[in-house]
Amino acid sequence: MILSDADSWINAAVEDLQMDWMELGHSVHWTHQAKDLPTADFCFCLSFGQLVTNETRALFRHTLVVHESALPAGKGWSPLTWQIIDGCNRIPVTLFEAVEQVDSGTIYAQRWIEFEGHELIDELREAQAEATLELCRWFVDEYPASVMQGREQSGEESFYRRRRPTDSALDPEKTIAEQFNLLRVVDNEKYPAFFVWRGCQYNLAIKRRFQ
Repeated sequence: MILSDADSWINAAVEDLQMDWMELGHSVHWTHQAKDLPTADFCFCLSFGQLVTNETRALFRHTLVVHESALPAGKGWSPLTWQIIDGCNRIPVTLFEAVEQVDSGTIYAQRWIEFEGHELIDELREAQAEATLELCRWFVDEYPASVMQGREQSGEESFYRRRRPTDSALDPEKTIAEQFNLLRVVDNEKYPAFFVWRGCQYNLAIKRRFQ
């Protein structure tokens, strides 16, 4: 089973993952709704914004989530985005078991993605998707040994809040350099960068020019 939001950017990569697993002989059902799911060995929740209930998780041997933080630090929403804004360019991607308490289950594996500081949203997502699919494939390929590598979360937890379109606001009194990390994570279509000046709102689009 694969669960993802219907409008998620990761769906193109999920389609590749589904096809790869099917070519290996696995039966793979992909949906955007958590209700009326069939029983399966595994359920991978990838860019899925809804909470998966105890009743739903009971349908599977393992319900897996991929989250871009060093759990238990950075639980919650849009962890990669918040870390890029904070100036981080080396970010862990964590595969863990979904449990009732959000982002708190057993950790099975981590991969690290590294950036140079110039990448914009499409490149950030590409790296995120690559690490996500690598972790999912590893878990299935190595099962049940992958489960034996599980470890409980330890350390101080922290939470990121859900991002809103207003979080793409620029301060016209600050320089571009001061706000470049915010510009790296905006989506020019869904939540563009903008600023308010003399009572009017202006949207900005950012694109990288490749030589």
